[in-house]
Amino acid sequence: MEVLSVASELYPLIKTGGLADVTGALPGALAQSGITMRTLVPGYPAVTSKLSGGRVVAEIADLFGVPAKLIAGRVAGLDIIVIEAPALYDRPGNPYVSPDGWDWSDNWKRFAALSWVAAELGQGLVEGYLPQIIHAHDWQAGLAPAYIKYGPSDRVKTVMTVHNMAFKGFFGPEIFSQLRLPPHAYGVNGVEYYGGISYLKSGMECADYVTTVSPNYADEIRTPAFGMGLEGLLNGRADTVLGILNGIDITAWDPATDKALVQPYGINTIHQRRANKLAVADRFGLDGVDGPLFCVVSRLTDQKGMDLLLQIVDGMVDLGARLAVLGSGEGYLEDGFRYASARHPGKVAIITGYNEDLSHLMQGGCDAILIPSRFEPCGLTQLYGLRYGCVPVVSRIGGLADTVIDANPAAIAAEVATGVMFDAGSAHALYEAIRRTVRLYANDKLWKKIQRRGMKSDVSWETSAARYADLYATLIGQKTDDSSDD
Repeated sequence: MEVLSVASELYPLIKTGGLADVTGALPGALAQSGITMRTLVPGYPAVTSKLSGGRVVAEIADLFGVPAKLIAGRVAGLDIIVIEAPALYDRPGNPYVSPDGWDWSDNWKRFAALSWVAAELGQGLVEGYLPQIIHAHDWQAGLAPAYIKYGPSDRVKTVMTVHNMAFKGFFGPEIFSQLRLPPHAYGVNGVEYYGGISYLKSGMECADYVTTVSPNYADEIRTPAFGMGLEGLLNGRADTVLGILNGIDITAWDPATDKALVQPYGINTIHQRRANKLAVADRFGLDGVDGPLFCVVSRLTDQKGMDLLLQIVDGMVDLGARLAVLGSGEGYLEDGFRYASARHPGKVAIITGYNEDLSHLMQGGCDAILIPSRFEPCGLTQLYGLRYGCVPVVSRIGGLADTVIDANPAAIAAEVATGVMFDAGSAHALYEAIRRTVRLYANDKLWKKIQRRGMKSDVSWETSAARYADLYATLIGQKTDDSSDD
C-alpha cells in the first residue's frame, strides 16, 4: 500500500514541535504493516541542505506564480519528496515566521502550494508513483483533501490528522480566487469558515476520515469547550472521526543507549539516573540534588499552563523542590521565569530556546516533568518522561489523561500508578499536585516503583501504527467496493 504523508515538519530534518516527531516516526512504524509511506515536505534550507543524491521527478512551471521542482530522495531512513521552490521556502527563520517573529505574509500561498502538489501527486504527477491514500497533517496540509474533493478525480482517499485545533490556518476571503479551487468550493461544506478560509476546517470537511492524536481529545473537540467553533462539523461526521494515540520512537528515546545522557541506565539500574541529575543541576546552575528536581520542556504559552506555574513557583520552592525550564514562547512568560530565577537563585532556572540533546538529558536526570496544559491533544513529553522514569505531573486533559495513571490511593494499592494528575486550568490544583509529588518522592521505595512502572509502559508506535494501518485498509476497501459498483 502506498501512502503519501503531507507535512510542514519532519524530524530530523525540520522541527518546531511534536508534529515533526510524529511525521518522522510514523513511516518506519507503518513499514512493519507492509505500508510504504513517503513524505512530501517543503524545501526549507534545513531540508535541502540534508538532501544529497536526490533526483528530480517532476518540474512545475507555475506553482502559484513560481517555478518548482520535485526532488525525491532518502534521508535519515525516510523516503521524501521535496518541493524545491526557493521563492516560497528558501528563507531564514523557522517554517512559519521570519527572524523578527512575524508570520510570513504569504503563508497562505506557501502551504496552499504544499497541499496542491500533494493532490497533483495523487493524480499521477510523477510517472510510476500513484499513492492510494494522502495523509495530511495539521492546517499546513489542510487544503490537500479539498484539492482532491474538488479535483478531476477523487480516486485517492484522504485522511486529515488534527494535531492541535488551536491552529486553524485562517486567512481572509480575498485569497480564494488564487487557490485554484472552483467557485462552489467556497461554502459552508467546503473551505469557507466564518467569512474567511480555514485550511484546517477545509481538511476536516473534505477528508474521508479525520483523526486526532488521542482518543480523549477526539471526544473533547466535539464539545464547545474544546471544539473551537468546529464541534458542529465534527459531530456531524462523528462516524468518521477517530482518536489514535501518538507513540514515540523508542529507539531514539531509549535511556539505555541515549548518547545525550551522562550516564545511560535501564529499568534495573534506575539509581544511575543520579549522574544525569547532577549534570542537569550543573547545566542550569541549580544547587544540590537531594530534593525533587522538576523540569519543564515546552513552548512557554498559556495553552501549556505556564502562567499557572508562575503563580505557584514560590510555593513550589518552599516545598523544597527545584525547577529547570527549557523552552521559549510568550515574552512575558519567559521574563516571568527569569524573575523567578532571580528571586530563587540555585532553585529555579531557565534556558530559552530549544535543545534536543538537553531535552533528553533533562528527561534522564530530572525527577518529574510538569505539563500543566489547559488543553493537550496528545503530548509527547509525558511519553518521554514515562520512558525515562521522569514521573509526569500532568493536567487531566486530552492525551495526558489517556497516557498517565494518577498515583491516587487506589492506583498505588493496585500498583498501577505512573504519574500525578490534577484538574486543568487551576493554579491551586497544580500546587497541590506538586505537593503530592514531593510527598511521593520522599518515599524512595514507592517513588522507584512509580518510575519503573512508567518505564514499562507501552509508549511505542506499535499499537497506534496498527490502528492507522487498519484505517488505511478500511479506506482502500471502501474504494474497492465503490469501484465494483461502476
